[in-house]
This record gives sequence, C-alpha cells and structure tokens, in this order.
Amino acid sequence: MEANVIYRIVNGDERAFDAFMDYYSGMLYRYAYGILGNREDAEEVVSDVFVEVWKVRKGLLEIESMKAYLYTITYRKAVSMLRHTSLRTDVVSLEGVENFTVSTLVSPDQSLISKEELDALNRAIESLPEKCRKVFFLAKIERIPYNEIASMLNITLATVNYHVGYAMNHLRKLLGPGGRNMLTVLMLILGSMIF
Repeated sequence: MEANVIYRIVNGDERAFDAFMDYYSGMLYRYAYGILGNREDAEEVVSDVFVEVWKVRKGLLEIESMKAYLYTITYRKAVSMLRHTSLRTDVVSLEGVENFTVSTLVSPDQSLISKEELDALNRAIESLPEKCRKVFFLAKIERIPYNEIASMLNITLATVNYHVGYAMNHLRKLLGPGGRNMLTVLMLILGSMIF
C-alpha cells in the first residue's frame, strides 16, 4: 500500500480508506476464516478490524509493517470472538489456535498448474500439523517476513524456520517428483496476486 494512501487516510479521506479496505480485505478474510472456520464470523471480524483501523487512523504513519499490524488485530479479534461465542472454553494463545485451516487455494492461471495438481496441493497443505500449517500460510502464502511472523505468534525465529522447512519438505514428499516445481509455480502465482 502506497504511503500517500495512508497519508490520505490519516487526514480522513474516506475514498482512500475504501481503497485500503479493498486491498487488504481478501487476505484478512482468509486469515480470519482460517482461525474461525465460519464465513459470517470471518466477515464480521474483518469489518471490525477496519472499524478499529479507522478509529486509530491518526497513528497509521507510525506503523512499520501494515500487513503484520492488520494480521495482529485480526488475530486478536478472531480469538475474542472465539471466547465470546464459547466455541472454545480454554484459553486461546497465538500458538494454540486449533483447527486453523487454509482456504482452498485457487490458481488464477490454469495453464501454469492443473486442477488436479492444485487439488493435490490443497490436500497436502491440509495434512500439515495445525501450527505448521499456520506458519506456512503466513510465510509462503501471505509472504510475511519470518521475523514478523515470530513477533506476531510470539515464537522464536528458529521455530518459524523449522515449521516452514518442515512444511516444504512434507509437501515435496507428498506431491512426489513434480512437487518442487508445483510449489515454486504456486508461490510465484500467489506472490503476484493483489488482494
């Protein structure tokens, strides 16, 4: 997101804020859905995130990583919703979110990766342990820097590296000889998508 858009938001420009919401809403929805597993709840959380951002807009220029900031707010609100709706009765921590799911990945270019390959990749990702899947999602799908993931999840950088390495090795084994190429193509596709 360009700094001039943030500057306009700080000064109360609602059209700039609409562009900001359009830019970030898809990725925040997928993240909230991964925690909550419910479409309506995820939509409500994302809406609440943007309400909070608008309320504190005067301080937005001081934020180093807008993506990490938004993920942190989304996480906090999703966990609060879990607690409020009593879907879980135990204490929820950043490391302890159960049933974290990654939304089914969709390839925007079917010529690069077939439906069968994409289905195999989605099944392979679903087979990862939950904490590992969450770190993989943040690192490789949403492309958040490892040090920011460590800070967001309150884990060490070494733990982030371990989970990403484990996930990549696990996916390559499950996907077979073409798995490495499929993962590379997918990362390129996702890295070029604008949400």
